[in-house]
Amino acid sequence: MTTLHDKAVLFGSLHTGGEPLVLANAWDVASALLVEEAGAKAVATTSAGVAWSLGAPDGDRLDRDRALGLVAGVAAAVDVPVTADIESGFGEKPEDVADTVRGVLEAGAVGVNIEDTVRGASRGLRPVEEQAARLAAARAAADAAGIPLYINARVDVYGHPGGDPETRLRAALDRAAAYLAAGASGIFVPFVTDPGTVEALVQGVGAPLNILAGPGAPAVGELAALGVARVSTGSSVAVAAYAVARQAARELYGAGTYGALSGELTFGELNALMSDRGQ
Repeated sequence: MTTLHDKAVLFGSLHTGGEPLVLANAWDVASALLVEEAGAKAVATTSAGVAWSLGAPDGDRLDRDRALGLVAGVAAAVDVPVTADIESGFGEKPEDVADTVRGVLEAGAVGVNIEDTVRGASRGLRPVEEQAARLAAARAAADAAGIPLYINARVDVYGHPGGDPETRLRAALDRAAAYLAAGASGIFVPFVTDPGTVEALVQGVGAPLNILAGPGAPAVGELAALGVARVSTGSSVAVAAYAVARQAARELYGAGTYGALSGELTFGELNALMSDRGQ
């Protein structure tokens, strides 16, 4: 039997510059099984997709226990390592982040994403020192459990408007350095895909770099050539799935036809997948 420690070691080893780990983020057991069936080496959850599937908005609005319950279901259903998007850590204090990490490990996941955006009325980037303390607490909790948790520290510099390109790059690299020193395993910089900036981030970070990809972004092969170690889709797959649901409903209640339901996945295939691997 593969232990949680073994899965954590394996997951960390999958982050290689030039040979990126590709993650089509899942949001429930069924989507996770479909991703695994497609050949994924690991399964990552999307915080937005998880929140939506449980009837909550994204942005630190979902109850931690509900989020971790879903992660546990995913981890129990698939054989590959699972990494959980835990937004900013589900709590105001570093101790809260540590509690969340302990819950992630109990759920059977071996990686986390932790972002540095503060939600609510004071939305902005969390001060570097505060975020570093939160990451250090996450690392300490994992170390105490004896699990080499992969901490993917998200740097949201490019997710907030304004700023000179060079200044933003420097700010992203400074944050990345502080987060790595605090115990992060790799750095996630979403909302930037232009090759020049991606290459500068790869060179400047000096640790596995995760890029968020989707329509309009360079292909995986192009990102690999730039040295990217991880390519994820975030909420994009979940959004696409819900788009089909909306299209089908509008067609049904509008024209009264069923064209949007003519997908390639059949009832039998999905049901068999659940029977074979689902919990």
